[in-house]
Amino acid sequence: MAKAFLFDFNGTMINDMEYHTIAWFDIINKDLQHQLSRDAVKKEMYGKNNDVLIRIFGHDHFTEEEMNRWSLEKERRYLEAYSPYVEWIPGLAHFLDSAHLKGIPMAIGSATITSNILYVLEKLNAGDYFRAVISADHVTYSKPHPETFLKAAEALGVAPTDCIVFEDSPKGVEAAAAAGMYAVVLTTMHEEEDFRGLSNILRFIKDYNDPYIRTLVGE
Repeated sequence: MAKAFLFDFNGTMINDMEYHTIAWFDIINKDLQHQLSRDAVKKEMYGKNNDVLIRIFGHDHFTEEEMNRWSLEKERRYLEAYSPYVEWIPGLAHFLDSAHLKGIPMAIGSATITSNILYVLEKLNAGDYFRAVISADHVTYSKPHPETFLKAAEALGVAPTDCIVFEDSPKGVEAAAAAGMYAVVLTTMHEEEDFRGLSNILRFIKDYNDPYIRTLVGE
């Protein structure tokens, strides 16, 4: 059994990545007039919002102020579309309850902004489950850099090697590997073949109803 659980957020705890993709696709193609397919946009959906813009448009295309403005607009469109459908990925509510009752410390380590995470936690009445929330607002380097997960482990007072990470993206699993952590992968946005070459994966699961999940809390 692990001593702590670290959760990515989007696509790992809530199945909302399609709403992020739609918001970015509209901004990139309609507002910014840069033709990019939906699949191409999906491949760039990791890291901080400003990092997404830099990867697609280059370092010198926007000022910092412009990137921050487009980042806020993207989050506004995302929340407007997703807010009526906020819910945990199936099985997660029971898993969080079980881990909490066992006294296993949990943290969130995500590239999204803090306000999005807190909005969902408040809406689902789940703030008490998590002893720390590490977001894009707390790190210098985005995944696949390990900073997010290392800071989450430090906040819990647990050694990185004693943590299990829950992720849905190859870059997130790569960040976990760089932090010395094993990962359980949710196949919400990526197929198993997308994770080729990553040796720190314990299990691929569709959702938290997978029987393997119960073994992690000794059930």
